[in-house]
Amino acid sequence: MSKKLVELLTHPTELQAAIQFFYFKQPLHIPVPGSENLQRCYYILNQTSRSFVAVIQELHPELRDVIMIFYLVLRALDTIEDDMTLDPSIKIPLLREFDSKLDLKDWTFDGSGPNEKDRIVLVEFDKVLTEYHLLKPQYQEVIKDITYKMGNGMADYILDDNFNLNGLATIKDYDLYCHYVAGLVGEGLTKLMVLAKFSDKSLVEDNFQKSNSMGLFLQKTNIIRDYHEDLEDGRSFWPKEVWGKYTDKLPSFHEDTSPESEIQGLNCISDLVLNALSHAKEVLEFLSLVKDPSTFSFCAIPQVMAVATLAEVYNNPAVFHSNVKIRRGTTCSLILQCRNFPGVVNIFRKYIQNINHKSSVKDPNYLKIGIKCGEIEQFCETLYPDLKSLPKGVTPASTDITKSLESRKSIDQSMQRRMDQESYNLNISLLIILSIATGILYKFVF
Repeated sequence: MSKKLVELLTHPTELQAAIQFFYFKQPLHIPVPGSENLQRCYYILNQTSRSFVAVIQELHPELRDVIMIFYLVLRALDTIEDDMTLDPSIKIPLLREFDSKLDLKDWTFDGSGPNEKDRIVLVEFDKVLTEYHLLKPQYQEVIKDITYKMGNGMADYILDDNFNLNGLATIKDYDLYCHYVAGLVGEGLTKLMVLAKFSDKSLVEDNFQKSNSMGLFLQKTNIIRDYHEDLEDGRSFWPKEVWGKYTDKLPSFHEDTSPESEIQGLNCISDLVLNALSHAKEVLEFLSLVKDPSTFSFCAIPQVMAVATLAEVYNNPAVFHSNVKIRRGTTCSLILQCRNFPGVVNIFRKYIQNINHKSSVKDPNYLKIGIKCGEIEQFCETLYPDLKSLPKGVTPASTDITKSLESRKSIDQSMQRRMDQESYNLNISLLIILSIATGILYKFVF
């Protein structure tokens, strides 16, 4: 019996969520097959990111292909940046000038290493270009702008010898790196959503502060989780300004198995989690301002996965020796729950409480973690469930959010009815199956 099946059987609510997700979940928008070239692009998407392909295919038709192409363009850029077999004399000009490739019709690149897992997106980039040129000009402009900014940001870090040898030095460097590789993605998606009138325009009027926090929250969570994997690849993204408080050498958390080293490592994780949590409120503010249900789900799913992963890695020594992940059943459950804003708020509240309860009084960050978690929990209370029943002295965080919550009530209620119907259909089906099984068993026994 596989480990994943055992996990599901030992967590009945997650088993139920998995069944509902795979067999009863109703897509908001059913994808319509396009041209042969467009179908090939979705095939490439499936090869490079299976976790994203399903949620992208369920997006509103206005943005479905736009976001798919945006993802593939940035995946191509990321594949070049990640390829350690490429000589910097080739890699750096490619990164800096990659946005200009979008002006071409048939450009491809087959110089990636044979073991580069996502090389297909570069080998068949002409397919991506064909679809890119079919997009509305305003969408093309956004994709090209973000490609230019990200490519040059990546190139700057490759030229930084200190980064190549020692990783990130300061928290400021850490924030800037995460901005280039993730915050800019949030900026691009926000521009696209506002152009499509799927999000409140205030998201572009705050100089993309909230969208940047969306990217940083995800990237920082991944960096904490991927400590061991990055170490094996000979790289590091934990900022020395943080880990230098707890050890002289970052690999020591893996190499030194003494209790003292483990404690210092856990304190370091705590420090990094605290830093990541500084973005949580703006993540929730951003999501409260997304109007289209399918776009909301697209934005919300990675964020709820991130907060669940933060709770999983927090105070967890397994981070130093393996790649810690949340269970598959948990993933299914989170996707089902986060399709409306109240569901997202409840998920954040749950995992923030989880982090708070796992805190150790011996941790030098114990008090700061407690204050930050309490601050986020209180913020959740200002968002949901009832603005009129807030505790005395607690007020909504901003007028924009209050108005957005009022305007999206019907959307959230409609989505809740859909979710309730799915659960009802699942329960009826399980009841029928149980009845049939009981009848068969009765016949054989009696």
